Parts: sequence; C-alpha cells; structure tokens
Amino acid sequence: MAQAQKTTRKVMIVAGEASGDIHAANLISALRKQDEHLEFLGAGGPAMIREGCRVLVPMEEISAMGFVEVLRHAWPIYKGFKRLKRELFSSSPPDLLITIDFQEFNQKLAAKAQKAGVKVLHYVSPQVWAWRSGRVRKMARLFDKMAVILPFEPGYYQGQAIDVRYVGHPLLDDFSEPPGKDKLKTQLALNPKDSVLGLFPGSRVGEIRYNLPVLVETARLVREKNPDVRFLVPRAAHLPREMFSATESVPGLHLVSQDIYEVAKCCDAVLAVSGTVTLQVALVHTPMAIVYRMAPLTYEIAKRLVEVPYIGLPNIIADDSVVPEYIQHAATPAALAEEAHRLLYDESYRTQRIAALHCVTEKLGEGGSSERVADMALELLADEEKLNG
Repeated sequence: MAQAQKTTRKVMIVAGEASGDIHAANLISALRKQDEHLEFLGAGGPAMIREGCRVLVPMEEISAMGFVEVLRHAWPIYKGFKRLKRELFSSSPPDLLITIDFQEFNQKLAAKAQKAGVKVLHYVSPQVWAWRSGRVRKMARLFDKMAVILPFEPGYYQGQAIDVRYVGHPLLDDFSEPPGKDKLKTQLALNPKDSVLGLFPGSRVGEIRYNLPVLVETARLVREKNPDVRFLVPRAAHLPREMFSATESVPGLHLVSQDIYEVAKCCDAVLAVSGTVTLQVALVHTPMAIVYRMAPLTYEIAKRLVEVPYIGLPNIIADDSVVPEYIQHAATPAALAEEAHRLLYDESYRTQRIAALHCVTEKLGEGGSSERVADMALELLADEEKLNG
C-alpha cells in the first residue's frame, strides 16, 4: 500500500521592517531544512521573497515607527492588517502565525489569530525592560511561545503562563566577516588613504525624514574642516532613491546599496540611527555614535515612558554608555561633526570605543537562533497536528 503524501502546512510570517525581513528569511530557510512541505505567506520584504515566501503585504506599506508617524500612515497600515486578518479567517487559514518584532501591529494580529484558533509564536520580545513593564501579562495572553534575543529577557516573564526561551541574537546567523576596506573603496573609486565616515539614516520612512537632513548637514560641516573625508550613506532596497535627493548636494558623498556589513567595515567611523543597524556596525567593530531624531510629539511622549538610561542596543547589552548617544535636541550637526572628528582622528578615543564594541559582541554569544526558533515553531505545528488528529 502506497504511503500517503504528507500534507502541506501553511505558516504565516509577519515582519514590518528591514531587520525583521532578514530574521524571517533566515527562519524560513531553517524551517525548510527540517520540513520541506511547509508553505510560507505573510508580510515582509525582499529577503522573505527570495526564500520563497508569498508576500501578501509588502512591509513598506505598513512600516512606521512613532505615534505621529503611525497616524500619518494609518490607512495603508489598516489595509495591510485587514488583508492578513482575512487570511486568518479564510477557509484555508494558516496552521501557525509567526510574528517578528513590529510590536503593536503584531500584537493586534495575534489577538485576531487567537480568535481564529491559530497558534502564535512571537520572535523578538517587546522592550518591556525599557518601558511599560506591565505588558508581560499581555504577552502571556497573546502568544503561545516567545523567542527572545537578549540573555536577560526571560527573567521578565517568570511566573507568566508562556513558554519564553532565549535563542541568541539572529544577526549572528547571517554574519560573516566582510572583506577589508579596500574592496569597496576600489569599487567606489575612493583613494585608499581617504577617511570614510558612514552616515546611516535608517530603513523606515520616518527615520529618513527626521535623521537624513541632520546627517547631510553634519557631512557639510565635517568636510569644511577635513576636505578629504568621504561619506557613505546606505539606502535600504525598499526605499526610493528620491528620498535621498538631499545627499546629492554634498561633495564626496556616495549613496550605496552594498551589504551593510561591507559598508560598515569600509568606514573609519559611523553615525547611525538607533536600531538593529547599531549591532551590525558593532559586529565589525567600527567606532560609532548613535543619532536619533523623531517627531516632536513622539519624543515628548516617549521620554515620559522610557525607563532606561540608553536607547542604543550596544549600550543596553553592555549596561553602560559604550557608544555616545545624540538624541533629539542633542543631535545637532555641530555636535555630531565634533563627535565624528574624534571618532576619525583621535586614536586614543578610537581605540577605547573599538575595545568597548568587542565586549558588546562577546555578550551576544553564538549563532543558531534561527534553528532554535524553527524548533519552537515545529513544536507548535506538531501540537496543532495532534489536536486535529
């Protein structure tokens, strides 16, 4: 008697920003190695598409950060949410929902999944240690399992009815030491002796709106003092080139789309917006400062809610100010230009900052987070299979 063919199971994965798209793609790859019969669909970007995920909602349609920014982007976010909700309640719903970071959107979607009888695995904990710590109870109600990426996070969920596991940081899964500075410098026709300053304005529309102008003005001030400095500005693939038109007025500035690790390695120093990119820069040990501007109303609300002294991930992991932070009113072109000069030319200062980044990356541990999260997902799928019998 012929063996029955294994039924294809559907996994919905929802990522709303560039880092989540990469984490999701790595997770899809890890899941496929263990079960080739899985079908993937959801919200995401180019990395997920390359892994064969059917993207129902492109992440650029729903990506927004900050209270004001979300209001401005409300209609496309609403439409994207409705599209995913429809899939959850369709005649052929997913067997599992995996939500990756993108907290407010994904928490609302998880609540809908619960009503549809779809189990939910959440990957990357909300920053309950930074603000609104009471959310741990809500997380326990919304999610069946949670994979967290910082070693101290499981402790915040002790006593809650949720399976929370530390899986390591997903960046380590796709990180490999990039080639030296000369390769990219040659591609960009840069003089090997020129100093290179990276200006990393982020991957969200709101981040570009508020941070790119100050970084461009900083570049002008740096170049006035040091005409030989060159600048690299990474552009995320999903962002239109027109958003970066302000960069065209600065001599020696290159808009680049190469691998972020290769770009960071090519730089002698980096000014980067707060977020995952700061850990990517830390992994190649390029000295940096963190910059973050946001809508004034968003900032006024956020500063009343945040309970930790730092916003940068390297500082949070180190529990120390190992990377200078220039937030909102402190992020002026004059202050940033002065910091950039120190990072580029003060050898003692550079050495101190680089040594601190080595300590941060040691705390990140080893790779393999995608495989660990895949195991958690497969456990939920197996539970569902037993339930449906």
